[in-house]
Amino acid sequence: MLNLKGRDFLTMMELQPEELLSLIDFSIKIKEMSKKGLTNHNLLNGKTIALIFQKPSTRTRVSFEVAINQLGGRAIYLSWNELQLSRGESIMDTARVLSRYVDAIVARVYKHQDLIEMAEYSEKPVINALSDLHHPCQALADLMTIKEHFGKIKGLKLAFVGDGNNNVTHSLLIAASMTGMHISIASPKGYEPDAEIIKKANNYASISGSKILIGNDPSEAVNEADIVYTDVFVSMGKESEREQRLKIFKDFQVNDTLFNKANDKAIFMHCGPWHVGEEVTASVVYSSRSVVYDQAENRLHTEKALLSLLL
Repeated sequence: MLNLKGRDFLTMMELQPEELLSLIDFSIKIKEMSKKGLTNHNLLNGKTIALIFQKPSTRTRVSFEVAINQLGGRAIYLSWNELQLSRGESIMDTARVLSRYVDAIVARVYKHQDLIEMAEYSEKPVINALSDLHHPCQALADLMTIKEHFGKIKGLKLAFVGDGNNNVTHSLLIAASMTGMHISIASPKGYEPDAEIIKKANNYASISGSKILIGNDPSEAVNEADIVYTDVFVSMGKESEREQRLKIFKDFQVNDTLFNKANDKAIFMHCGPWHVGEEVTASVVYSSRSVVYDQAENRLHTEKALLSLLL
């Protein structure tokens, strides 16, 4: 079996490309088992995982708690405000203390640097459940959903339309470039992905054969795409920019006109939650070609696979 024991999972780049693909295949097997009624396993018997959440969550929190429970472990949910972190205790001390108690830390934070510091001082694996720069657990579920639907990943084209400088886009860039999937990103000027992440993705792409296009034209990005993906225009922590962002992003909505520029068998993806009428129309997100609920379900199966292999 694939051995990832003891590693952190902060950006997906902690894995080799072949390990990432094996992890996706393992996730699909776990889902197949669950559909046969085999949902409970004892792979985490006696293990305790801390869930530290600085941001609100539905899919991430519930999928991780259920995953841990079905694997025979125990989850302890800890709001940031419930910990001494809210009273000034350092991340270093918190990580050192918690890693004496628990077998892994799953953290959902505002600043990616906080995760890096937590991983540096924790003796146990740290998993990124979302930061401002990366959302690798979401990208795992996305890759699994794509592999389920098309039977492959390599050679497909994913088009992302919207805010290029957000955590989901960054993780999709890494995921696509590692697996040989082509990715085209269309964002308003000034909202392109982080330059350093583009550089890392290009390095992976030079090996995998992935083609990366970063631009500002939604129609060009979506043309003949196999997957059309978007995310909210106003991410958590950006609420003060809401009115400004809605004006800037108004031409980047995924509606029927734009979606129809993709190929005839294209699917629509969104990490959720979606704001109908802003980044996507109801006619797209609730269409028969939308796989948004498969994505949400697959968070559970990929997280079960990830936890099993890290612990």
